[in-house]
Amino acid sequence: MMEPEEGAAPAPAPTPAPAAAPVPPREAISLEKAFEGKTLPTWNEQITVRAVVVSAGLGTFLSFIVMKLNITSGIVPSLNVSAGLLAFFMMKTWTSALERCGVFPRPFTRQENTVVQTCVISCSSIAFSGGFGTYILGMSRKIAKGFDEANNTMNVEEPSLWRVMAYLFLVSFVGLFSIVPLRKIMIISYRLTYPSGSATAHLINSFHTPQGAIQAKQQVSILFKSFLGSFLWSMFQWFYTAGDSCGFGSFPTFGMEAYNRRFYFDFSATYVGVGMICPYIINFSLLIGSIISWGIMWPFIESKRGDWYDANLPNSSLHGLNGYQVFISIAMIMGDGLFNFFSILFRTSYDMYLKRTGRAKANAAGVPFAGAGLAGANERQALSFDDRRRTQIFLKDQIPTVVAVGAYVALAGISVLAIPHIFRQLKPKHVVWAYVVAPIFAFCNAYGTGLTDWSLSSSYGKLAIFIFGANIGAKDGGVIAGLAACGLMMGIVSTASDLIQDFKTGYLTLTSPRAMFVSQVIGTGIGCIISPTVFWIFYQAYDIGNDEGYPAPYAKIYRGIALLGTNGWDQLPKYCLRFCAAFFILAIAICALKEVANNKTWWIRDYIPSALGMAVPFFLGSFFTIDMCVGSLILYMWSKSDRLHAQMFAPAVASGLICGDGIWSLPSSLLSLGNVEPPMCLRVFDADTNYEVEQFLSTLPIPAA
Repeated sequence: MMEPEEGAAPAPAPTPAPAAAPVPPREAISLEKAFEGKTLPTWNEQITVRAVVVSAGLGTFLSFIVMKLNITSGIVPSLNVSAGLLAFFMMKTWTSALERCGVFPRPFTRQENTVVQTCVISCSSIAFSGGFGTYILGMSRKIAKGFDEANNTMNVEEPSLWRVMAYLFLVSFVGLFSIVPLRKIMIISYRLTYPSGSATAHLINSFHTPQGAIQAKQQVSILFKSFLGSFLWSMFQWFYTAGDSCGFGSFPTFGMEAYNRRFYFDFSATYVGVGMICPYIINFSLLIGSIISWGIMWPFIESKRGDWYDANLPNSSLHGLNGYQVFISIAMIMGDGLFNFFSILFRTSYDMYLKRTGRAKANAAGVPFAGAGLAGANERQALSFDDRRRTQIFLKDQIPTVVAVGAYVALAGISVLAIPHIFRQLKPKHVVWAYVVAPIFAFCNAYGTGLTDWSLSSSYGKLAIFIFGANIGAKDGGVIAGLAACGLMMGIVSTASDLIQDFKTGYLTLTSPRAMFVSQVIGTGIGCIISPTVFWIFYQAYDIGNDEGYPAPYAKIYRGIALLGTNGWDQLPKYCLRFCAAFFILAIAICALKEVANNKTWWIRDYIPSALGMAVPFFLGSFFTIDMCVGSLILYMWSKSDRLHAQMFAPAVASGLICGDGIWSLPSSLLSLGNVEPPMCLRVFDADTNYEVEQFLSTLPIPAA
């Protein structure tokens, strides 16, 4: 399961196919009885060579998409639906092709489908948790030159392909072993929901029924058509981008004044697709944030140029307008993150208290944050056939606890010795402390994700930036140390919650936990090679962080957080701290109102915006917001005209739009690396500028025929 990037709010659970209805608790309608006649493959039979090959291909494909989203807007939707659907289609195509050739391979099962989906997502999620759009890029010269402070060699580390690979191999596997001993407690004893993992399981289960297979083929057909259209549209646009501000992506849809305030539709199929996947309220929140920031606040602050800040400062200076944009965004993000951090910490503590005291069932209806209690004797007797069957399989192939603990200690020991050689600003004692507290955070995050479907790994990462950055100080490289510690914490915490989420999927599809664990390890290993390579292609082909098409907003924000942690508040322009405090409080107030409305089941809860969503366009602009709102509008109109088909095919259409535009990034990057430039420039001028251009062109000599 992939965590949403900054600004995406909690990832919406993957939308299952219509046949993927939740499994009823009553034994009268049993899903597992429908599969009872089929032989259950052993754990090593569930991990096949074809599964690994397909996983590597799909993982590479999705890594390009995630990487592009990382360094454009930073919003990464859940791609589990695409992974499960494409895994089913490719494996079915593989087996069908062999059968036509007279070769009859082992049947494709839902367990193998689950293994492929897990491997693909664990591979592509490294493109997010690897920090290529956040902490790794925040260390680079390209991002550092946009800041006035800490531009010395101790606080700038240019990404190196092999060094990044080595760092990811050190930090990405540890989280898998940190949470394995608690898998039974999370899944069986506490019966945590893990909504996204459960929805993915129901989707896969439905694919392997006759009706579900037909629907899956229809969805794949729609996805392929959408993919092809998106790819061709992106290729067509490329021909008109022969210079800065050229092409359809710079078309002033709402006029030149709105364009200068970054309000325009940039014809991006990716963000139209993202808008179709993200909940309406997220897109609405982005639009509200765009209007407040670029429509009201920034014009007002710009009018104070020369009073609040030096009029001669470049736009990139943190002492000018850019300081307001960066740090007000950070204040809102931190307010939202801290509220949800303490909210989920309270939920976790209270839920565990109820289960320890045996009062969970009695209080669940009337007490906020109450969950299901520990399974008692009477409850175990009342378990349905499905639950008994799943529990039996889940407890069959165990990963020994001693192996998990030993592997964690061994990997931690290697990291303590190796990481200070990769990032000299971090000392061995810092790495030791990180590995001591990381399992606690990993448990809290995994438990909270099971209750709320919201992973807060980025919040733990920001906390590490502040703690380690402030402890080391800017003089000794606190910026790099804080960002590296952020990566260490995010790598452990994120992979831990992903693994338990996948265990839930495996539990509901009768997939061996040992097979799930091995597939996660394989996918993580592939991702530690693929993701840095994909990042390196983008990094060499584009001026990331300074290119309008690849602004990498969160790399700048993460570096801003690190600077704030090491240098304090002195660098902020006039009144910026007051604005930060006001928006920090606003973010907490919005989150608190949403929490109360959810608990009281008020009708207004569906209309309260997301503070995190509002914060994203404060720094980045509004162009992608318009695209995402167009995606929401398309989905809304489609649902009004044909609700059934919209529910069935909208995720496939959206995934195709994202995949087609995302995969064009590969040939586009290769063309850029080969110095192949587009042949034309499409640019729009206002009337006055157009007149000046015509006057200039009229003075040029006419070339001879």
